[in-house]
Amino acid sequence: MRIGVYPGTFDPITNGHLDIIKRAAKLFDKIYVVVPNNVNKKTLFSVEERMELIRETTKDIPNIIVDKTSLLTVQYAKQVGSDTIIRGLRMVSDFEYELQMAALNKSLDNEIETIFIMSSHQYSFLSSSSVKEMVGFNADVSEFVPNIVSTALMKKYQK
Repeated sequence: MRIGVYPGTFDPITNGHLDIIKRAAKLFDKIYVVVPNNVNKKTLFSVEERMELIRETTKDIPNIIVDKTSLLTVQYAKQVGSDTIIRGLRMVSDFEYELQMAALNKSLDNEIETIFIMSSHQYSFLSSSSVKEMVGFNADVSEFVPNIVSTALMKKYQK
């Protein structure tokens, strides 16, 4: 069985993330979409809220499991029986950071491979940070995130 691990902050999950998940779901029998429990990172949504948004937006993809971890990604991958970390690339600017992380992960565990899936063109500019910034200015982000995420964002910013 081919098992992939797609880690990310997903604060919030965007249509770009979903694009990567859907495409990766065709390559793997099972994909763990995992949210690291990183207390050092300031996020808008709690880990549980992000997991629920991911579950809701991926409920029609049968081979997706949403989870959280406080482990390093390579440790988590090993724990769930995966030898593959999935990463999405949007722009060339992502490549340097992702290459560095892939090399670091490889040095931590030589049996874990990182595969990169290029973002579809229509999502190549999209990031969770830019979505949150737009919502902060009351912009309509419905074309960038699923409806449930747009609603959750509006509720967060109305507080």
